[in-house]
Amino acid sequence: MKATVYRKYGSPEVLKCEEIEKSVPKDNEVLIKVRAASVNPYDWHFMRGTPYFLRIQAGLRKPKDKRLGVDVTGQVETVGRNVTQFTPGDEVFGVSRGAFAEYACASESKLARKPENVTFEQAASVPIAGLTALEGLRRGGLGEKGQIPPGQKVLINGAAGGVGTFAVQIAKSF
Repeated sequence: MKATVYRKYGSPEVLKCEEIEKSVPKDNEVLIKVRAASVNPYDWHFMRGTPYFLRIQAGLRKPKDKRLGVDVTGQVETVGRNVTQFTPGDEVFGVSRGAFAEYACASESKLARKPENVTFEQAASVPIAGLTALEGLRRGGLGEKGQIPPGQKVLINGAAGGVGTFAVQIAKSF
Protein backbone atom coordinates (compact mmCIF):
# COMPACT_ATOMS: atom_id res chain seq x y z
CA MET A 1 0.00 0.00 0.00
CA LYS A 2 1.09 3.59 -0.48
CA ALA A 3 1.85 5.66 2.61
CA THR A 4 3.47 8.94 3.56
CA VAL A 5 6.47 8.02 5.70
CA TYR A 6 9.45 9.65 7.37
CA ARG A 7 12.68 7.89 8.25
CA LYS A 8 14.40 10.81 9.96
CA TYR A 9 13.31 13.93 11.80
CA GLY A 10 13.20 17.23 9.97
CA SER A 11 11.24 19.58 7.75
CA PRO A 12 8.50 18.46 5.34
CA GLU A 13 11.24 17.43 2.88
CA VAL A 14 11.77 14.26 4.97
CA LEU A 15 8.30 13.04 3.96
CA LYS A 16 8.20 10.44 1.20
CA CYS A 17 5.42 8.53 -0.52
CA GLU A 18 6.44 4.87 -0.45
CA GLU A 19 5.04 1.39 -0.87
CA ILE A 20 4.91 -0.29 2.53
CA GLU A 21 3.40 -3.50 3.83
CA LYS A 22 -0.36 -3.33 4.35
CA SER A 23 -1.30 -3.12 8.01
CA VAL A 24 -2.80 -6.20 9.67
CA PRO A 25 -5.26 -5.62 12.52
CA LYS A 26 -4.55 -7.10 15.95
CA ASP A 27 -7.33 -8.88 17.85
CA ASN A 28 -8.85 -5.62 19.17
CA GLU A 29 -8.22 -3.54 16.04
CA VAL A 30 -10.03 -2.57 12.87
CA LEU A 31 -8.39 -2.24 9.44
CA ILE A 32 -9.69 0.92 7.77
CA LYS A 33 -9.58 1.77 4.08
CA VAL A 34 -8.67 5.42 4.54
CA ARG A 35 -10.93 7.93 2.82
CA ALA A 36 -9.58 11.06 4.53
CA ALA A 37 -7.04 12.09 7.15
CA SER A 38 -6.20 15.48 8.62
CA VAL A 39 -2.91 17.07 9.64
CA ASN A 40 -2.45 18.13 13.26
CA PRO A 41 0.28 19.80 15.29
CA TYR A 42 0.76 16.27 16.69
CA ASP A 43 1.90 15.07 13.25
CA TRP A 44 4.10 18.13 12.77
CA HIS A 45 5.83 17.62 16.13
CA PHE A 46 6.51 13.95 15.45
CA MET A 47 7.88 14.73 11.98
CA ARG A 48 10.20 17.40 13.40
CA GLY A 49 11.10 15.40 16.50
CA THR A 50 10.39 18.42 18.68
CA PRO A 51 9.91 19.10 21.48
CA TYR A 52 12.74 16.69 22.17
CA PHE A 53 10.96 14.86 25.01
CA LEU A 54 8.70 13.33 22.33
CA ARG A 55 11.69 11.35 21.12
CA ILE A 56 11.51 9.25 24.28
CA GLN A 57 8.33 7.78 22.81
CA ALA A 58 9.07 8.22 19.10
CA GLY A 59 12.77 7.29 18.93
CA LEU A 60 15.84 9.22 20.07
CA ARG A 61 17.83 9.47 16.82
CA LYS A 62 15.28 8.38 14.24
CA PRO A 63 11.57 7.52 14.30
CA LYS A 64 10.63 4.07 15.58
CA ASP A 65 7.46 4.14 13.48
CA LYS A 66 7.89 5.61 10.01
CA ARG A 67 4.15 6.23 9.55
CA LEU A 68 2.43 9.56 10.30
CA GLY A 69 -1.16 10.66 10.74
CA VAL A 70 -3.55 10.22 13.65
CA ASP A 71 -6.95 11.54 12.54
CA VAL A 72 -8.53 8.96 10.24
CA THR A 73 -11.83 8.22 8.60
CA GLY A 74 -12.87 5.57 6.14
CA GLN A 75 -14.57 2.23 5.72
CA VAL A 76 -13.91 -0.86 7.79
CA GLU A 77 -12.16 -3.46 5.64
CA THR A 78 -11.58 -6.20 8.22
CA VAL A 79 -11.83 -6.57 11.99
CA GLY A 80 -9.76 -8.39 14.59
CA ARG A 81 -11.32 -11.44 16.22
CA ASN A 82 -12.23 -9.59 19.46
CA VAL A 83 -13.92 -6.63 17.74
CA THR A 84 -17.67 -6.48 18.41
CA GLN A 85 -18.74 -2.91 17.57
CA PHE A 86 -17.85 -2.79 13.87
CA THR A 87 -18.24 -4.93 10.77
CA PRO A 88 -16.72 -4.65 7.29
CA GLY A 89 -18.29 -1.80 5.34
CA ASP A 90 -19.02 0.40 8.38
CA GLU A 91 -18.00 4.04 7.95
CA VAL A 92 -15.88 5.12 10.92
CA PHE A 93 -13.69 7.95 12.21
CA GLY A 94 -11.23 8.20 15.05
CA VAL A 95 -7.59 8.03 16.08
CA SER A 96 -4.95 5.76 14.55
CA ARG A 97 -1.21 5.73 13.94
CA GLY A 98 -0.39 5.80 10.25
CA ALA A 99 -3.48 7.53 8.86
CA PHE A 100 -1.52 9.04 5.96
CA ALA A 101 -1.80 5.79 4.03
CA GLU A 102 -4.25 3.78 1.97
CA TYR A 103 -5.02 1.59 5.00
CA ALA A 104 -4.63 2.10 8.74
CA CYS A 105 -5.32 0.01 11.84
CA ALA A 106 -7.06 1.50 14.85
CA SER A 107 -8.16 0.17 18.19
CA GLU A 108 -11.89 -0.47 18.35
CA SER A 109 -12.05 1.76 21.45
CA LYS A 110 -10.63 4.74 19.51
CA LEU A 111 -13.24 4.70 16.75
CA ALA A 112 -16.84 5.79 16.32
CA ARG A 113 -19.35 5.41 13.51
CA LYS A 114 -19.29 8.33 11.10
CA PRO A 115 -22.65 10.11 11.06
CA GLU A 116 -24.35 9.83 7.66
CA ASN A 117 -24.75 13.61 7.36
CA VAL A 118 -20.99 14.21 7.81
CA THR A 119 -18.53 13.83 4.92
CA PHE A 120 -15.34 11.81 5.29
CA GLU A 121 -13.33 15.03 5.07
CA GLN A 122 -15.37 16.68 7.83
CA ALA A 123 -15.10 13.60 10.06
CA ALA A 124 -11.31 13.51 9.62
CA SER A 125 -11.04 16.97 11.18
CA VAL A 126 -12.74 15.97 14.44
CA PRO A 127 -10.78 13.44 16.54
CA ILE A 128 -7.70 15.20 17.98
CA ALA A 129 -8.96 18.80 17.78
CA GLY A 130 -12.44 17.90 19.04
CA LEU A 131 -11.21 15.73 21.91
CA THR A 132 -8.62 18.34 22.93
CA ALA A 133 -11.33 21.02 23.05
CA LEU A 134 -13.70 18.80 25.03
CA GLU A 135 -10.99 17.84 27.54
CA GLY A 136 -9.94 21.48 27.93
CA LEU A 137 -13.50 22.55 28.66
CA ARG A 138 -13.98 19.71 31.14
CA ARG A 139 -10.78 20.60 32.98
CA GLY A 140 -11.82 24.24 32.86
CA GLY A 141 -14.92 23.52 34.91
CA LEU A 142 -17.63 22.23 32.59
CA GLY A 143 -17.51 18.76 34.14
CA GLU A 144 -18.37 15.44 32.52
CA LYS A 145 -21.87 16.48 31.48
CA GLY A 146 -20.91 20.04 30.56
CA GLN A 147 -23.15 21.89 32.95
CA ILE A 148 -22.77 25.63 32.63
CA PRO A 149 -24.70 27.39 35.41
CA PRO A 150 -27.12 30.08 34.20
CA GLY A 151 -25.34 33.40 33.74
CA GLN A 152 -21.85 31.89 33.71
CA LYS A 153 -19.67 32.90 30.79
CA VAL A 154 -17.00 30.81 29.10
CA LEU A 155 -13.86 32.45 27.71
CA ILE A 156 -12.20 30.64 24.84
CA ASN A 157 -8.96 32.42 24.07
CA GLY A 158 -7.74 31.89 20.51
CA ALA A 159 -10.83 30.39 18.94
CA ALA A 160 -9.48 30.60 15.39
CA GLY A 161 -7.80 27.18 15.02
CA GLY A 162 -9.19 23.67 15.08
CA VAL A 163 -9.26 23.26 18.88
CA GLY A 164 -10.66 26.75 19.47
CA THR A 165 -13.37 26.32 16.84
CA PHE A 166 -14.48 23.05 18.42
CA ALA A 167 -14.32 24.59 21.92
CA VAL A 168 -16.73 27.36 20.89
CA GLN A 169 -19.14 24.86 19.30
CA ILE A 170 -19.02 22.52 22.30
CA ALA A 171 -19.50 25.35 24.83
CA LYS A 172 -22.47 26.71 22.86
CA SER A 173 -24.09 23.28 22.85
CA PHE A 174 -24.41 23.21 26.67
